[in-house]
Amino acid sequence: MKKFLMATAATALVGGAAYADNHETIKIGTILGFTGPIESLTPHMAGGAELAMEEVSASGLLLGGKKVESVRADSTCVDSAAATAAAEKLITGDGVKGLMGPDCSGVTGAVLANVALPNGIVMISPSATSPGLSTAEDNGLFFRTAPSDARQSDIMAQILRENGVDSVAVTYTNNDYGKGMADAFKAAYEAAGGTVTIVAAHEDGKADYTAEVGALASAGGDLLVVAGYVDQGGAGIVRGALDTGAFDMFHFPDGMIGSNLEANFGDEIEGSTGQVPGTDSPGAATFAELVGDKFDVTSPYSGESYDAAALLLLAMQAAGSAEPGDYASKVEMVANAPGEQIFPGELAKGLQILADGGDIDYVGATAVEFVDGGEAAGSYRQIKIEGGKMVTVQYR
Repeated sequence: MKKFLMATAATALVGGAAYADNHETIKIGTILGFTGPIESLTPHMAGGAELAMEEVSASGLLLGGKKVESVRADSTCVDSAAATAAAEKLITGDGVKGLMGPDCSGVTGAVLANVALPNGIVMISPSATSPGLSTAEDNGLFFRTAPSDARQSDIMAQILRENGVDSVAVTYTNNDYGKGMADAFKAAYEAAGGTVTIVAAHEDGKADYTAEVGALASAGGDLLVVAGYVDQGGAGIVRGALDTGAFDMFHFPDGMIGSNLEANFGDEIEGSTGQVPGTDSPGAATFAELVGDKFDVTSPYSGESYDAAALLLLAMQAAGSAEPGDYASKVEMVANAPGEQIFPGELAKGLQILADGGDIDYVGATAVEFVDGGEAAGSYRQIKIEGGKMVTVQYR
């Protein structure tokens, strides 16, 4: 990732301006697709991020006692102009000091280039996975707690080949996420000895996918890989394939993994497989206990969202400042070793260690580890549809 790290004035700020007003509220922008093709996922993602903010506020330890407020904005997931306008308002209108999000890769790239860079704002996406973001110019401002689709594609190829799948047809949503996923997967699967019969784009928002399904059926394959969205065109493709008998077995990357996959298709897709970022680390279990019934802890990217918000706030504490130009260089420092490990529910502990001049290694809900200047190393939860439900097979 292209990183141009900025000098920090953190040392000068500790004990000075950063602590001038103990009652000041620090605003964080929570920018996610509350409408659009993943709208069933984003309430749980926002819930994760805001849980971390509430935890920090309740501690009374952030920068001498500051509270944290989440300001929500709609990225739409797919409309870059709308996402850019929403992010700009968060910064210039609401005065946020960092962005938790956006979510989908295309809008994330647009917000990074058009809003974060010009305004010097730190952004940590919990779910933007396009490999193209790895080389985006970011001035050290962009991080993500979900791993790149370059890694997901390798995992997906491994799963399919281990399951004896020799050939697949691939359809992808026609945007940065879908195209990046399809290209990376094709390369990984063919390198593993598999055959890709067709790679075809589909548009979201259509009422009928007969033509797309017909082309996929003509190409054939042991199953259909659907690199789309569970609340949009990906679901339309699956429904069309099932209704016409074109395919009855599927493999689903992360954009298709969600509660609506079960609700919409159930045992119609029995035996189908997929993967989504996830971990069985101690932090994941702790996070589930912390969440309880507040939201669906199994929903994709809820843990990554908690971690993204937590890292923003811990980095501020490490810098002694809520100013992005001061704390950007601290994000990776608090995320990685050395230091005392910090798990969900232990943000107060982390804040105190940092206030005392110590080091932390934030493990969080998803075993966060940054490599290559802001990339999440990441692990995946492999799933299979059994009895109409998503069952965890293993973690990779």
